[in-house]
Amino acid sequence: MKTPICERLGCEVPIFAFTHCRDVVVEVTKAGGFGVLGAVTHSPEQLERELKWIDEHVGGRPYGVDVLIPVVYDREAEASTEEVIDLIPAEQRQFVDKLLDAEGVPPLSADDAAEARRELIGRGRNTTPLGARRLIDVALRHPQVKLVVSALGAPPKELVDELHGRGILVGSLCGKAEHAKAQRAVGVDIIVAQGTEAGGHTGQIATMVLVPQVVDVAGPDIAVLAAGGISRGRQIAAAFALGAQGVWTGTIWLGTRESELTPMEKEVLFKAKSEDAVQRKWMTGKTVRMIRSKASEAWEQPGAPRHLKPPLQNILYQGARIRIEKAHRDDLCSFPAGQVVGNMKEETSVRQVMQDLMQEYIDTAERISPLINL
Repeated sequence: MKTPICERLGCEVPIFAFTHCRDVVVEVTKAGGFGVLGAVTHSPEQLERELKWIDEHVGGRPYGVDVLIPVVYDREAEASTEEVIDLIPAEQRQFVDKLLDAEGVPPLSADDAAEARRELIGRGRNTTPLGARRLIDVALRHPQVKLVVSALGAPPKELVDELHGRGILVGSLCGKAEHAKAQRAVGVDIIVAQGTEAGGHTGQIATMVLVPQVVDVAGPDIAVLAAGGISRGRQIAAAFALGAQGVWTGTIWLGTRESELTPMEKEVLFKAKSEDAVQRKWMTGKTVRMIRSKASEAWEQPGAPRHLKPPLQNILYQGARIRIEKAHRDDLCSFPAGQVVGNMKEETSVRQVMQDLMQEYIDTAERISPLINL
């Protein structure tokens, strides 16, 4: 299963695991894959602690960091000296409060509210270019970080050049072949062709259609990873057939015991069907495939306010999430997940997922090999 991108990054198999959980990064990487930590959920101080822990537990192996560098965002919010939580307009804030009050979700206690405010202030402007830069600066203090990925479009060329100068590869996610052209132009090393089946920020084109389109645009010098709906070894074989050098996975790690999900969130995950992973703007103001809930659907109803641009909508969502979790209201619980949730019914482990992926890939390769030799 080893492909050229494995040689460049120093991993054994081209299974890339995007996750917000340091334990998943470590376990995937130790199992031969390549863990990539989503940094946006951490303040710079928290990210420093997480990366230090990964450094100490990953056995000297390389890993990556993923940030959000949006093109469309609230520039006034980024430039303001006020805390982002205080910049959320009254209309959107009141809409969420009214929704949760009507559902009988208690307000936070004074202590919980103070802790929630500290958490939200810590995340602040993570989903703006300057916020991403602060997180990247933290990552640059850790020599084992060998890959930085931009999750929302092409990163600035000057950033790509800087990272290359430090011996770090650069990746970027795309949902259209046109996006891949912009990413190629700035000199990225890896393009993640993320089909609409994926969790998180996604477009409308299916993985099976998107991957070969992006491979054709990328050319021979840029590695393409297939993403979206990948949870089986036979899908890894399909990704290779489409021209990808590996796979980028995310949702399959949410159901592991190492995952960052709370017990309530895992219960929601295991009950969800594939059709419950819907595209909504409730989380960030941009289209995110996430688990359907009463909260996500409330924003789709007539009379709902407009979604805010990053980082304001994300902070609004995170504040509601804290209140919903405190009340243990699974019917209001939403979080990013792809359509493969329909295959996930019980908790497993990272190592078991890796073993299953690789074994089914081997079985698939053996099954199709006679067809190639005909």
